Amino acid sequence: VQLVESGGGLVLPGGSLRVSCVASGFAFGRHYMNWLRQAPGKGPEWVSSIRTSNGQTHYAAPVKGRFTISRDNAKNTLYLEMNSLKPEDTGLYYCARGGSILSTMREYDYRGQGTQVTVSS
Repeated sequence: VQLVESGGGLVLPGGSLRVSCVASGFAFGRHYMNWLRQAPGKGPEWVSSIRTSNGQTHYAAPVKGRFTISRDNAKNTLYLEMNSLKPEDTGLYYCARGGSILSTMREYDYRGQGTQVTVSS
């Protein structure tokens, strides 16, 4: 199993960014997928999850309405579109594989190395 994130960078407050996660080594379309982030000096924070096939999504309160998670099962790729970014969104963003059913959505067993997102003027 391999998860490789990309797309991070430095962005101004109010700006937008899209990060991606390319998966390999497993049946991508059969697993819930998640985005998490970790700010400097803090623990991991769950950001968003997406269901296997019909795209049902879930968001943490701080990002709801600003972030959009999506997936392309044909390309084994997970995305996170981030709009109206704030300095408190700064952190290492990484994707994590969940289970195959709703009750295991956030039971992460593999994660990527992450991509850094910095929101600053």
